[in-house]
Amino acid sequence: MRFWGSILALIVTSTSCLRAQVSAEIIVDQDQFLRDESVPVKVRITNLSGQTLRLGYEDDWLTFVVENRDNTIVSKEAEIPVKGEFTLDSAFAATKRVDLAPYFTLSRPGRYEVTATVKIKQWDNQITTKPKGFYIMTGAKLWERVFGVPAANGLPEVRKYTLLQATFNKRPKIYVRVTDETEVRLFKVFPLGPTVSFSKPEMQLDKFSNLHVLFQDGAQTFNYSVINPDGELKIRQTHVYVGASRPLLREGDDGYAKVTGGQRLVTKDDVPPTTVALSTNEVRAVRP
Repeated sequence: MRFWGSILALIVTSTSCLRAQVSAEIIVDQDQFLRDESVPVKVRITNLSGQTLRLGYEDDWLTFVVENRDNTIVSKEAEIPVKGEFTLDSAFAATKRVDLAPYFTLSRPGRYEVTATVKIKQWDNQITTKPKGFYIMTGAKLWERVFGVPAANGLPEVRKYTLLQATFNKRPKIYVRVTDETEVRLFKVFPLGPTVSFSKPEMQLDKFSNLHVLFQDGAQTFNYSVINPDGELKIRQTHVYVGASRPLLREGDDGYAKVTGGQRLVTKDDVPPTTVALSTNEVRAVRP
């Protein structure tokens, strides 16, 4: 018994030394997500071993486990692709970024915890992070519109835009979801941005089935976004009041929607980035 106790103590000591030399942690930039939204997480690995580590050359060098609020393991849709060899010198840290949403069944609202395990094959050992919690939320449906897009066989493919609102950290946020008509096939879900509680979003579809959305996100500011049928954000702009003139979304004679009234405020968050000279109805924000 004393012999086996010594062996067990040696294993525990070895594992503790490894964790002291190499550490891993999960980092999330936010802890609340809308259902079907991307759930990006980062695993930061810090090497203080005095040796150079060779990582990423195996398919399972980094694995994840997600548990729900009932402490039940969440089923996987597929393995997260993490392969990609790299070396990590001593006194340096490396960060691996993954999206959990496509690979785990995160359809139920509630709290989840994710844990990552890093295998270090050259030491025949592994380290496991502390669990990191996050929440999956459902949003309130504000608006939806079915539309058609050209398909290869000549018949239009039917899709649907849905605007949702969810409150995170006491701040409401507007989301757009692009699906097929039945909402079985998902193309994209992502936030357009925070909004004020009294805002009433304006929506227009142009002749190319792009969705134009204008909503108030501050005391004097409005978010103008354009999303294409594949769920890609093509335009994001900020517009502001000018005196009593407020930004409004109107349909143009050319079949496009456009913002009238108010004034555009050019910012670093514009999509696409603004690099051309400002016109007479644009002002530049002075922000750090």
